[in-house]
Amino acid sequence: MSCSRLATVLSGYLGDNEAMDAPSTNDLTPEPVPTPDPVVADAPTREMSRRTRAWIGMGAVVVALVLLTMLPGPGSDPDAPPPAANGGASAGDDERAVVGRAAQLQFTLKDMNGVDVNLSSFKGKVLLINFWATWCGPCRVEIPYLIELQKQYASDLVVLGVSVDDPAEKLQPYATEMKVNYPLLVGNGRQDFQDAYGPFWGIPVSVFVGRDGKIHKKHSGIASKEQFEHEIKLLL
Repeated sequence: MSCSRLATVLSGYLGDNEAMDAPSTNDLTPEPVPTPDPVVADAPTREMSRRTRAWIGMGAVVVALVLLTMLPGPGSDPDAPPPAANGGASAGDDERAVVGRAAQLQFTLKDMNGVDVNLSSFKGKVLLINFWATWCGPCRVEIPYLIELQKQYASDLVVLGVSVDDPAEKLQPYATEMKVNYPLLVGNGRQDFQDAYGPFWGIPVSVFVGRDGKIHKKHSGIASKEQFEHEIKLLL
């Protein structure tokens, strides 16, 4: 093979290889980067969000209205007793109405042992008439206070516990359990006596009678020992 022929062949071979190795202009063009689709909340989620905001708004309005109704009106007395359910007089009205009246001491009641107790026999003493019942929780709380006060002021004070609806046989074990040191009277079936010191809006109810036989105070509801003693000292 001549030299010129060999050169021609080598030139063609090299040209083919360069053509194979050279990158195509198409290969140099960057591939487009895919753009992610925007995240869009589905319709139920958007609807739920709107409903939630609506309920929160309504709840805020209701709370505001409730708070407004709880505010005292102009000139209202926050310490005044609540009105009666029937729109008539309240317990506070009744308590104030009896102050200064002569206590009705003409009654005779049976005690838990069946002995007659005439209230008029206690004239000249300070009387604390406590209306209660064995099933009454607040009454049970008061009894130790009354026991202590009867012991402390034995020469001047007479505590009378009048059970409004218990039979005598139920009072005896109760008195033993509580170590009661004052007379327990049976008010069950004695509506005349209860009416004389009523009406009762609940129990316990305590009536304080002075040495002059007049009602000094009527207290509805549970009382502390300090409250009892304060009223007693005013009458000594």
